[in-house]
Amino acid sequence: MARRPTAINPPSDIDPGRLALIASVTPNFLVMLDNAGRIEWVNPSFEKHTGYRLHEVKGRFPGDVLYGPGTNPETAKRISQKLQQAEVIEEDILHYTKAGSPYWVHTYCVPISADQDVGQGFIAIHNNISDRKHSERSLRIAASVFDHSHEAILITDQSNQILDVNPAFSRITGYSRNEVLGLNPAILSSGRHSAGYYQSMWRSIEQTGHWCGEIWNRRKNGEEYIELLAISRVHLDEPAQHYHVAAFSDITAIKNHARELERAANYDDLTGLPNRQLLEARLRTARDHADRQGRSLSVCYLDLDGFKAINDRLGLAAGDQTLRTLSERLTRALRSGDTVARIGGDEFVLLLQGDDNHDAVYQRILATVGKPVPVGDQSVALTASLGIARYPEDEADAEGLIRHADQAMYSAKEKGRNQYHFFDPGLDEHRRNRRNQLMEISRALENEEFELFFQPQVQVTDCQLLGFEALIRWNHPEKGLVSPGEFLPVMENSHLEAPLGQWVLKEAIYRMNVWREAGENLAVSINISAPHLMDRSFIDYLKSYLHSHPDLDPAQITLEVLETTALEDTKRASNVLTRCRKLGLQVALDDFGTGFSSLTYLRTLPVDIIKIDQSFVRNMLEDASDRAIVESVIFLAQRFAHPVLAEGVETAEHARALRQMGCNFVQGYGIARPMPAGEVLDWARQWQERVASGKHGDAFNPVLASGEGL
Repeated sequence: MARRPTAINPPSDIDPGRLALIASVTPNFLVMLDNAGRIEWVNPSFEKHTGYRLHEVKGRFPGDVLYGPGTNPETAKRISQKLQQAEVIEEDILHYTKAGSPYWVHTYCVPISADQDVGQGFIAIHNNISDRKHSERSLRIAASVFDHSHEAILITDQSNQILDVNPAFSRITGYSRNEVLGLNPAILSSGRHSAGYYQSMWRSIEQTGHWCGEIWNRRKNGEEYIELLAISRVHLDEPAQHYHVAAFSDITAIKNHARELERAANYDDLTGLPNRQLLEARLRTARDHADRQGRSLSVCYLDLDGFKAINDRLGLAAGDQTLRTLSERLTRALRSGDTVARIGGDEFVLLLQGDDNHDAVYQRILATVGKPVPVGDQSVALTASLGIARYPEDEADAEGLIRHADQAMYSAKEKGRNQYHFFDPGLDEHRRNRRNQLMEISRALENEEFELFFQPQVQVTDCQLLGFEALIRWNHPEKGLVSPGEFLPVMENSHLEAPLGQWVLKEAIYRMNVWREAGENLAVSINISAPHLMDRSFIDYLKSYLHSHPDLDPAQITLEVLETTALEDTKRASNVLTRCRKLGLQVALDDFGTGFSSLTYLRTLPVDIIKIDQSFVRNMLEDASDRAIVESVIFLAQRFAHPVLAEGVETAEHARALRQMGCNFVQGYGIARPMPAGEVLDWARQWQERVASGKHGDAFNPVLASGEGL
C-alpha cells in the first residue's frame, strides 16, 4: 500500500519518555493503529471515557468497537477510504462507549511513513465535541422554532429597540421584518390602554423578569386585535446587558367565539333576555347582597295566560313578535338593578331587588303584560299569572326560590287570569315533612315493620264474644311501637292508602286462619279507608284473597267504613259495599254521628252494624249533649233495624247505661286493651270460660267493678 509522507517529524532531541508522558496526560483520546488499521494502543483518556481497556480493543478495527446505530455510514465510509489510501483524515463522527452512550468526536488521523524510523501505521487524535454538537443542535432547534412558530416573536435590546422578529410577527401584524428593525414595539399600540397599564406591565418585568396578559394592539392596516402576550427579560454573559423576548398570539377569533358561547349559554336567542343559567347566577349574587345589606328581594314567576292560542291563530312568527315586545316592555318597566329573564316558552322570571316591592309593583307588572300588543295589522291582548317568592322570608337557595315562585304561579292560575299569589314557606315545609313521612311509611311497608293488634267486641246482654277489631301498629326501628294516630292522618288521600289497606286485609285474614287451625273461629272487623274502598281493584283483590282461603267463612269478616270520611260518590260506594255483602262479608259504619251526612249514609249505604264513636260514649255520663247523641244514634239504628256497637266503654256505669238505651255490643278498655295477635287465643278462651261460669253477671257489673276485665 502506498504511503504519503506525514507532517509529523518530532525533534530528535526530545526525550521519548516525555512524549509518552504527554500522551498519557492529554484529555484527548489517542489511538495508534497498525498498517492494516487495527488498534495497537490507546491512551488512558480513551480508556476512561469509552470504558474499554487496551486489552479489549487491541487488534480490533475502530469501527467494530466505536461505531453504533447513530453513526453516519457515509462518514464511516469516507474514513475507511482514506485509511486505505493513507490520507489524512479529519471528520466529525458519532462514537459509542462500551456502555452504549453516544458521544461526538472530531477525529484527526495521519499515516506514519516508513522513513520516520517507527513502524508504519496511523495516529488518530479524538477531541470530544459533544457539548459543541449539542449547542449547535439547540441553536438549530431554536432557529427552527423562531422561524416556524405560530406565535409572533420579537426580540428587543436593552433600549427596547427591535432586533429581530419572526415570520409569524409579520403575518399577524402586517409589518415586514425590515420595516420594524430598530423601532420601538410601541408602533403596534392601539391606544386603548392607559399609561398606567403599561407602567404596571414594565414594573412587573423589572421586579420578576416576566409579564403575561392580554393586550389590544393595532395591525399595519389599522385593524385592532387582541393578543395574548408574554414578555421575558433575558440576561446573557455580557455585564449589565439584557434583552427582551416577547411572544404573542392573536386571540381575537377565540375571544369573539367565547363571547358567542357566553351569549348562547346565558341569553335567550329570541328575546335577548338572560336565560335561566344567568338568572340563577344573578339571583345568587342578589341573595348575598341582600344578606350583607339586610334587605329583601322578590322572585316573580310570570306565565302568559292563553298564549298558545296566539300561535295557533296568528302563527309562530306572530307569537315570537309578541314575546319580543313583551320582553322589551317588562325590561323598561323595571329598575336598572332588576332582571327580566325568559326561561322557556311563554314563561318569564323577574328578579326585583329592594324592600319596596309591594302589591302596586306586582299590579304594574300585570298591567304591563295586559297592554295590547300590535302584531301586523292587528293587536292581541294578554294576561298573566304571577307567582312570587320573597327572600329572606323564604330562605331557599336560588334554584329553590325559582321553584317556589313557579309553585305560587300555579296557585295564581287557579284563582283565575290576571292574578298573583305569594309562596307560603310554612305550607311548603308542611308538604316536605309529609312527603318525607310518606317515604318513611313506604319503607316501613317494604320492611314489614307493621303489626296488627286486636281489641275484643262483646255482646252487652250475655257477654258473649262477638269478635275482634284489627288495629294497626308500627314497630318503628327507632321510636318503638307507634300508634295509628301518629301516622294514619299523614297517609290520608295518599298513594299509600290502598297498599297499606291491602296489607291489613291480608294480615287479618291470615291471623283468622291461624286461629281457626288452632280450633277457634274468631270474627274480625277490618277498617277500610274510602280511597281503598273506591279503588277499582278492591273487589277483585278481595274476591281473589277469599278464594285462596276457601275454609274461611266470609261472614266472620266485617269491613268498617269510616262515616267521617266523605264518600264523594255515594252511589258507587253503595255498589261496592253491596258486592262485598254478596261475597258474604258484613259491613259496619264506623264513627257514626261525627260526619255531616250521617242520615244519608244510614239510608243509602248497605250496612249491617252501626258503631258509635267513642268521643260521645266516653263523656256521655257527664255531658248531657253526648248522652243525647248516643241515645239518638241507637234510636235511629233501631228504626233502620241495625244493631249498634259502642266504642270507648271503660266503666260498669257505661255498660249499664248503654244496655238501658238498647245498645247491642260494646268495645273498650273496660273489656280489654288492644293486644298482639299472639295473645288473642289465650284471652278469648279465658273470657269464654268466665262467661260460661257466669262470672260476668248482669251488664258487666261484677267484672268491671272488680277490674277483672281491664
